[in-house]
Amino acid sequence: MDKRINCEAYLIGVLRISIPYFCHLFKLSKMKHLSTLIALLIFKSVWAQDVISENRIYRIETNKEFADSATSPLTEVDRKKFDSLHYFPIDEKYAVMATLKLTPKKKPFKMQTSTDRLADYRQYGIATFSIDGQQLELRVYQNMNLLKIPRYKNYLFIPFNDWTNGEETYPGGRYVEASITDGDSLLIDFNKAYNPYCAYNERYSCPIPPKENNLEIRIEAGVLKFH
Repeated sequence: MDKRINCEAYLIGVLRISIPYFCHLFKLSKMKHLSTLIALLIFKSVWAQDVISENRIYRIETNKEFADSATSPLTEVDRKKFDSLHYFPIDEKYAVMATLKLTPKKKPFKMQTSTDRLADYRQYGIATFSIDGQQLELRVYQNMNLLKIPRYKNYLFIPFNDWTNGEETYPGGRYVEASITDGDSLLIDFNKAYNPYCAYNERYSCPIPPKENNLEIRIEAGVLKFH
């Protein structure tokens, strides 16, 4: 069957449901056909707008949580003068569609935290992706306690370090979340990368990103350091 035709049909479906970069799954070797190129360009434009819109809403909601005494991780002193978190500009290139390789044989382990507490996690898989032509990978985890709660059954936790640590971003690394989907693709949106709560308040105990999740690149996306 003609893969080009399949991809064009899929792109039309993707444009309608706004799922990022699924055309890569077809691994087209050439872009000979104008209709495919036009569809891809339109799709990328729509996708960029979706990323921007979704992240604007996310940032508004996050600021509301930080300002609310019932949900804020801030100290009372910081909360009273809180106006907004600060972020890198939203950039769709940091919303990546990774290829996920499952690691079902990995046993649960104790992840180090910012305190003496050890957190129970298991490695769910390894996500590989590309940013600016650089091939990268991150270990993806599941929290063993959250797995007992039905609404968190698809929740994935990705702690990471990158070259912005200690400069623009929190020295202890940041987190990003993802959701299990069918197939071997995983959307990771670094525009939603957030700080551990211990970056705001020392009363929290936060997982420390494993050294395997040290990215040799600057992730100029997501939240900046607080102070």
